[in-house]
Amino acid sequence: MRTRFQKLAVATAAVTVVLFAVGGLVRGTGSGLGCSTWPECYPGRLFPSGTVHSVIEFSHRAFAFLVICLTLGLGILAWLDRRDEPRILWPSIASFPLVLGQAVLGAKVVATDLDPWWVTAHFVVALALIACVVYVAAASLTPAAAGGDRAAARGFARLTLWSAGVTGALLLVGTYIRAKGPATGLAFQDWPLMDGKLVPTLGGVTTPMFLHRVLALGAFLLVTWVMVRARTMSERSQALVRLATLGLVFFVAQIAVGAANVFSRLKPWAVVLHVAFAVLIWATAVALATVAWGRSRSATDGGPDPAVDETGEAIGDGAGAPSTRDTITAYYRLTKPRIIVLLLITTVPAMMLAAGGMPSIWLILATLVGGSIAAGSANAVNMYLDRDIDELMKRTRQRPLPAHAVTPEKALRFGFVLGAISYLFLSIAVNVLAATLALSAIAFYVFVYTMWLKRSTAQNIVIGGAAGAVPALVGWAAVTGTLAAPAWVLFAIVFVWTPPHFWALAMRFSGDYAAAGVPMLPVVKGDDETRRQIFLYSLALFATTLLLYPVASMGPIYLATAVGTGGVFVYRALVLWRRPSPEGSWALFKYSIVYLAALFAAVALDALL
Repeated sequence: MRTRFQKLAVATAAVTVVLFAVGGLVRGTGSGLGCSTWPECYPGRLFPSGTVHSVIEFSHRAFAFLVICLTLGLGILAWLDRRDEPRILWPSIASFPLVLGQAVLGAKVVATDLDPWWVTAHFVVALALIACVVYVAAASLTPAAAGGDRAAARGFARLTLWSAGVTGALLLVGTYIRAKGPATGLAFQDWPLMDGKLVPTLGGVTTPMFLHRVLALGAFLLVTWVMVRARTMSERSQALVRLATLGLVFFVAQIAVGAANVFSRLKPWAVVLHVAFAVLIWATAVALATVAWGRSRSATDGGPDPAVDETGEAIGDGAGAPSTRDTITAYYRLTKPRIIVLLLITTVPAMMLAAGGMPSIWLILATLVGGSIAAGSANAVNMYLDRDIDELMKRTRQRPLPAHAVTPEKALRFGFVLGAISYLFLSIAVNVLAATLALSAIAFYVFVYTMWLKRSTAQNIVIGGAAGAVPALVGWAAVTGTLAAPAWVLFAIVFVWTPPHFWALAMRFSGDYAAAGVPMLPVVKGDDETRRQIFLYSLALFATTLLLYPVASMGPIYLATAVGTGGVFVYRALVLWRRPSPEGSWALFKYSIVYLAALFAAVALDALL
């Protein structure tokens, strides 16, 4: 049961967040001068006149008065009940003067007719106040962790601090932009580009807008990193998982609302939502960092271990540091290079079909390099997330993480860096659509397939196959800057090809998947049902490949290849269903790779001829 201090701390934090969400309403509706004087609404009149702007501004002041009362009570109650806890006592006491300072700055904002610098200072103190009261609420509610690895806990806590710090800087720059007015807020009207470029010509109003978007990208990566780490820590905390997930959800919503601000030309509803989500993101970031540090304080020290890095993860067998060559090889293997080659098979033919011939060799190289880095990013993060089951499966025990050739934290960091590089490289060297599609493939493979579907449903590879089909879209977008019907048919071909291809492999290693608790179709439904599904999907694949013929106006080379190789695929799947054998499933798996390569080679050749 919560104590009276905890109840007051939560109430104070909640009302403070509402206060600044109402502040966003004031800014979005242009009600900052709805009350012309302070603390009165009008000279000689405390209450508003009844106009919309005056009521909105007065409601903001009413919430401010309520927060003043709550913070005063919080400081007094902390002195009475929590005097022996300095980490809670002093922030509780500090919240009251912060509110008073906020009120004084609010008066200055009104007196200076919304001067941008005073508006920004007003928001700085607002961030400090929110951080203070949210910290008190989170710290008072955080129970002591039952042991745990202090090094790993502190490593995660430091990450949450970095995330909160970059997020705070992002919000400050955003506040300055809002305070400067529409001329700055709409400096670029082609979101996510900036005057058609990823890096604009800097100077004047373009500089803060560019800085805002750079900080937004950095904060998004950090928030995503925190969420992944929270969900995959060896000693998982539900509080950390919920806060980290909530923070990412708020951030994604904030990105969408930020785009809406540009496309709606700063409509009030978009501005209000942008400020409201900013406040929620900041409160969540502070709460997350508070809980993380609270858990790290009570974690135990496992003692020195030369085979453990700063995150508490094993580096190796302690026999000595790996050589530079071994380290490079381990990082290279994290990217799953064989899978990358398979993905790129679909990229170049899609580019050639989009171009109606051979595109620029430099464009092809740039797309392949960027796509390879993106695929490597997804694969590295996948290995980080699956390191526990990889250690249980014979097929995967020699991967870098189960073999302790790379620490999990470094593998995750490597994956995130590759993801950022791939997006920036493709945006600059190719176009933003291709970069965004590649980024969406990373996100889908990591969050939808690896973190959700893979361990929860036998349909994991059916839905998850969408990530592997995206390179065809990337190739088309690289040439045209758009997406058209033929691109989506190419996507559908790879999407439908993936289940029979992978299930043929999964049948060979069903024992591994069963031992690891992964619900692949052969484990859940058995081999007979898997073979039946492979045959049905081979029929669907055959029909999908024929669909490209009229949609993309393909020639006889493609048609003959699709019918010939597709017919063999269907025949092999039928034989496997009727006369099952381990050799037959393995042969079908190997043929499926040859089939995909031949089909897309026919696409390329048809486009040339």
